[in-house]
Amino acid sequence: MARILIVDDSPTDIKFIESALAVTRHDLFVAKDGEEAEKMVRSEPFDLIILDVVMPKKSGFQLCRDFKRDEKLKNIPIIMFTQRDQESDKQWGQKQGADDYLTKPCEPIDLLIAVKKHLEK
Repeated sequence: MARILIVDDSPTDIKFIESALAVTRHDLFVAKDGEEAEKMVRSEPFDLIILDVVMPKKSGFQLCRDFKRDEKLKNIPIIMFTQRDQESDKQWGQKQGADDYLTKPCEPIDLLIAVKKHLEK
């Protein structure tokens, strides 16, 4: 079972992610802002991070960049999951090191496929 960190400040989006991933039986953890996520990732091991972009205290783009620059954290796959749907946003996310970029809303199966793909690497 994988340990997955969900980083999102929207209770609705957190419930969606938890529901979509319920069939996987992975251990899911939640951080509701960038600072909380940073503390969790630096103190606990995670196999994958699902990361919103627009959040209080620290953006998902900043977090992704910081994690990917850290030798201990750079190999954790990061799936950006955001309402920012412009091609320039996607390119910026990839430039920050995101392994995948999904836009909200999406079908639960699309999130499941992305999670499975990155956990199997």
